[in-house]
Amino acid sequence: TMRKIALLLIVGLGVVHFATVIRCEADDVAEEVVEEEEEGGDDNDEEDKDDVTEVKDENGVLVLNDDNFDMFMEGKDTVLVEFYAPWCGHCKQFASEYEKIALTLKENDPPIPVAKVDATKSSSLGSRFEVSGYPTFKIMKKGEPVEYDGARNEQDIVARVMEVAQPDWKPPPEATLVLTKDNFDEVVNSADIILVEFYAPWCGHCKQLAPEYEKAAKALSQRSPPISLAKVDATQENDIANRFGVSGYPTLKIFRKGKAFDYNGPREKIGIVDYMSEQAGPPSKQVQTVKQVQELIKDGDDAVIVGVFSSEQDMTYDLYLEACNILREDFKFLHTFSSDVAKLLKASPSQVVMVHPEKFRSKYETDSYTLTIKDSTEVSEVQDFFKKHILPLVGHRKQSNDAKRYTKRPLVVVYYGVDFSFDYRKATQFWRSKVLEVAKDFPEYTFAIADEEDYSDELKSLGLSDSGEEVNVGILGDGGKKFAMEPDEFDSEVLRDFIMAFKKGKLKPIVKSQPVPKNNQGPVTVVVGKTFDDIVMDTKKDVLIEFYAPWCGHCKKLEPDYTALGKKYKSEKNLVIAKMDATANDVPHDSYKTEGFPTIYFAPSNSKQSPIKFEGGDRTIEGFSKFLEQHATKLSQSKDEL
Repeated sequence: TMRKIALLLIVGLGVVHFATVIRCEADDVAEEVVEEEEEGGDDNDEEDKDDVTEVKDENGVLVLNDDNFDMFMEGKDTVLVEFYAPWCGHCKQFASEYEKIALTLKENDPPIPVAKVDATKSSSLGSRFEVSGYPTFKIMKKGEPVEYDGARNEQDIVARVMEVAQPDWKPPPEATLVLTKDNFDEVVNSADIILVEFYAPWCGHCKQLAPEYEKAAKALSQRSPPISLAKVDATQENDIANRFGVSGYPTLKIFRKGKAFDYNGPREKIGIVDYMSEQAGPPSKQVQTVKQVQELIKDGDDAVIVGVFSSEQDMTYDLYLEACNILREDFKFLHTFSSDVAKLLKASPSQVVMVHPEKFRSKYETDSYTLTIKDSTEVSEVQDFFKKHILPLVGHRKQSNDAKRYTKRPLVVVYYGVDFSFDYRKATQFWRSKVLEVAKDFPEYTFAIADEEDYSDELKSLGLSDSGEEVNVGILGDGGKKFAMEPDEFDSEVLRDFIMAFKKGKLKPIVKSQPVPKNNQGPVTVVVGKTFDDIVMDTKKDVLIEFYAPWCGHCKKLEPDYTALGKKYKSEKNLVIAKMDATANDVPHDSYKTEGFPTIYFAPSNSKQSPIKFEGGDRTIEGFSKFLEQHATKLSQSKDEL
C-alpha cells in the first residue's frame, strides 16, 4: 500500500511539473489545465493556498506575487524587485544579468534579497506600484518603494541598491513643493515663474503624472536660475482650486508673480523641462536689424508683430510684455529699440505694428495695423488688437496653425493643391484671388484655403474626396455642423451662391452616421449621428451619454455595469441612459468633446449646450447613480426607492 501511495505521489508531481511547463509555454493550454484542476473539487484547496504564498527561488531570484508580496516584505530592510511581463523582449534579454545581480547581492553582508513579479498576473501589485512599462525596477526600503531610473546594468543597479541599503540612508526630500492655503499666495506671488499642479489623490492620470512631475521638478531645481514645480491637493484646498477654475484633474497652471496662465505643454519629464525652460524666457524676442524683419515679411506664414520702444525702461514696454505673456502660446512676438526698424515699420516708440506677409496681401485689405500704447492702455486692449488683426482676409489653414488660428465658426474652407513654393505660387494665388473676391463681402465669416492632401480626412467627412473637381468647398459651422458645396467648376459666383444659401439657412448639414437602429428598446439607448439631436438634445429629458470606441478595452470593461445602470433606471420616463460609437458617428455639437474613450456626459433637460462631464474613477453602478442623482432634473423616484 505504501508503495502505491509513493507511486501516486511521483505521478502527481510529474503531472504538476508538466502543467507548469505548459503554463510557461502556452497560456491557452495552461488555462485549460488550471480549469480542470479547479473543477476537480476542494481536496487540494489548502495545498493551492500554500503554493501561492510560498516564495519560490528561480536561479537565485525570488518569485513574488499578489498573495505573498506583503508577507515577504515584513521585517525586510532592503529588497530589489523587478516587475516584468513574460512576453517582454527586454525582460528576457536582461534575465541572466538579473540573476548575476541576485548572486552579487546575496553575498553582501547582510544579504539583500532580489525578487521578481510577473505584473501581468499580479495585476494589483502592478497598479499599486504604477507599473506602466517593462521591466520596471523598485528598491523596497522598509516596505516603501524607491524609484530606480538609472542604467540597466549590473554595476549601476548593485551600486544603487547598496547605497539605499545603508542604515543611515533616507529618501531625498521631494523636489515638488507642497502648497496649501497657508503658503500658496506667498510662494506663488513671489515667484517669477512657477508651475502648479492641482490634483486629486484618487485620480489615475495624476498618479501617472506624479513620477514624471517629480523628475522634472528635480531637473528644473538644478537649472540656473531654478524653476519651481509645486502641487496642490484640490480635494483638500477647495478655495484655491475654485479661485482658479479647476474642474478636472490634473490641472496645471503657470504662475508669473501670482498671475495664472494655462499650461499647454507635455506631461513627461523632458517635455516639462523643455517647455518650462522656454516659458521662463521672455515672451518677445528682440530684433536689431531691418533685414530680420524684411525676411519675415517676405517669406513668413504668419503676421509679423513688432513692439517699438525707446528702451527697456519704457512703462509701455512692460505692458506689452505682459500682454505677450498671456498669448505667448499662440503668437510669435518681437520687439525693437532700433530707430531703423521703427522707420521700416513707419512706427514711433510705444507703438505695436502687425504686418501681414507679402503672399497674403490683397487690394481688399490693409497690409499693416498699428496700435499706440499709452500708460493708461489696458493689457486686454493690446491682446484684442493681436487677435483682431492676426488673420488675413483669406489665409492658409494648415495642421500646424489650425488649433491656434482657425477655431472661429463659421469657417469657409476652399480645398485644392495649395503650394506657395516658387513653381506653384501662381496657380495657388489664382484660386485664392477668386476666394478673395467673395470673402470681402462676408466679413462675418472666416475664409481660408487648405491643401487637399493635408485635409484628406476632412474632405472625406464632407463627402468630397471623390468629387472629381480641382477645387472643393466646405463650411464648418457652429456646434460642429458641416456643409459641403455640390461639386461644380469653381469660380467666384459659384462660391458666392453657396455662401448665400448657407446664410439663408437653405443648406442641410452633413452628418456621418450609422443606420438608425430598427429596434432600440434595450436598457441602453443606441444613439447614431442622425438621431443625436432627437435623443440627446431632447429638452424634455435628462440624458447620460457614453461615447465609446469598439476597440477600447476600458469601454468593454464598463459595458456590464453601464447596461445594469440602464436596467436600474429603465422605468424613469424622463431619463435616458445612452451610448454612441464615436468612431462611426459625428457628434454634431462642440460641447460634447471626446478626446479619449470612454467619455461620458450628462445632458440635463434644461442645459443641453452645457453638459456635465463625468470625471473621476468610480465607473460603477453606485458611482453613476450618485452622479445622476446629483445632477438629474427629471427623476421621479426618490433616492431611497432607487
